[in-house]
Amino acid sequence: MRNAQPAAVAPADARCDSVVLLHGIGVGPWSLKPLERALQRRGFATLNLGYASRKKPLEALAEDIHAPIAEFAQQCEGAIHFVAHSMGGLLARVYISRHRPARLGRVVMLGTPNGGSEVADLLKDFSIYRAAFGPAGQQLTTTQAPVLAALPSPDYAIGIIAGCRTIAPIASAFVLPRPNDGRVSVASAKLPDMADHIVVKASHTGLPRHTIAIEQTIAFLSEGRFQAI
Repeated sequence: MRNAQPAAVAPADARCDSVVLLHGIGVGPWSLKPLERALQRRGFATLNLGYASRKKPLEALAEDIHAPIAEFAQQCEGAIHFVAHSMGGLLARVYISRHRPARLGRVVMLGTPNGGSEVADLLKDFSIYRAAFGPAGQQLTTTQAPVLAALPSPDYAIGIIAGCRTIAPIASAFVLPRPNDGRVSVASAKLPDMADHIVVKASHTGLPRHTIAIEQTIAFLSEGRFQAI
């Protein structure tokens, strides 16, 4: 059984820039479909990967996704960008540190808990959380997992999109620093060496389908910066 299953690549013989999409924990490629379709309309080739987000730690997941990404990169002649939601952004950082594409482009993270999530801090010892989110779920806390603590400072352009709306009012009010998206605070989404940062009025789960977030993703991939809003 394959651990990482690529969705269709479009166009198959791309001469344009390409984008690897990485979903968050507990969901699948379907969660990034609106973003994928928008990228394809703008001429990007896409690889929307599914991976066993609830069954393995980040370092094992990085190995699982390597073969399909390497195959995808061989089909494309332009830069290889990454667009990732939530934990997918952490996976992108781990993957690039281990298997950096020769034509690495830019990276966009949407709601990625780069500084960890206080929600994971609160729930990590509960059996239902462990069962639902597995080893990677334990790596999302504000106490950095060794695999994340060992990552070098990025020498590639990272654009970070954070949300400031929530559909989880209890977590938003009593667990997470404000502002936040209900899962990740705006402060936690940031990285010291990020190229650009923007906040949009979206919840954590709503970020990948939010119109402004999608347009800003495309802007950063194209220009290396977000548009003023």
